[in-house]
Amino acid sequence: MTTTPTIVILDGYTINPGDNPWSPVEALGNCVIYDRTPPELKLERARDADIILTSKCKLDAAALEALPSLKYISMLATGYNNVDVVAAGRRGIPVSNVPAYSTESVVQTTFALLLELATAVGIHDAAVKAGEWVRCPDHAFWKTSIVELDGLTLGIVGYGTIGRAVARVAAAFGMRVIAYAPRIPQDAGPTPVRFVPLEELFATADVVTLNCPQTADNEGFVNSGLLAAMKPSAFLINVARGGLVNEADLARALNEGRIAGAGLDVVAHEPMRADNPLLAAPNCIFTPHIAWASLAARRRLMAIVAANVGSYLSGAPINVVNAQQLM
Repeated sequence: MTTTPTIVILDGYTINPGDNPWSPVEALGNCVIYDRTPPELKLERARDADIILTSKCKLDAAALEALPSLKYISMLATGYNNVDVVAAGRRGIPVSNVPAYSTESVVQTTFALLLELATAVGIHDAAVKAGEWVRCPDHAFWKTSIVELDGLTLGIVGYGTIGRAVARVAAAFGMRVIAYAPRIPQDAGPTPVRFVPLEELFATADVVTLNCPQTADNEGFVNSGLLAAMKPSAFLINVARGGLVNEADLARALNEGRIAGAGLDVVAHEPMRADNPLLAAPNCIFTPHIAWASLAARRRLMAIVAANVGSYLSGAPINVVNAQQLM
């Protein structure tokens, strides 16, 4: 571009709540930054944008047609399901994402949830602070069964960058690793892993962790059928996308004791709705979509977004997810 571009950030607060400055992006153009953008203000705020940066603000085909100045979009996330990338491609608008910035943080949250289910640190901490250890006649007590991970089988659904990193840490805990992937990689990496059909994974694993993207084909695939196949002692971990799970079916499985517990960083509708059936389900623990949100990860995200925008402005866009649709 020969003129200074107008860069509009539609939902920037979670990336920079005050500790992760936008200066690398601001150096590339005239930046207009909104912490949050409600749907009714989306078009008004983006009307003059040459470049839009967004994460959760939806840009469907109709919205894209209403933004004639728009030339480029960079997601503020790895996922890009909130933008109609096909429609953007028809308009000649490249859409870039931010790959692999949060891998280690997501793995950390995966095991934080799993270890809480296995060891119940929070429950025991609350019991000690309520005076139960002071009153206890024994040197130790436990409020629930403690599960040792060594020797258990971890089933990973999706074996991309994050899935492989989860496998690496699982192996360090002494867990056996099985995985399901629509396309089995030729090189599965250094961690020993056995690829199995999806149904076998759910039936065999002591822990199932979801590390796959959400698509139109797999929405709600963790349903009553797959949950019924799980061991009664098994745990389900979801740090991917909430829409992968049929939440009513999972709540029913937990309420009926058909699985031992679930650890969720994501739900189908975010922010969570008050009527989500999982809120009242037993042995279901949550983090509020924070697996990606460590400061280290957000700093990497900022650097990659700046690189995305800078590469586009130099005429060689990177991390483009709709290259096949570009006209």
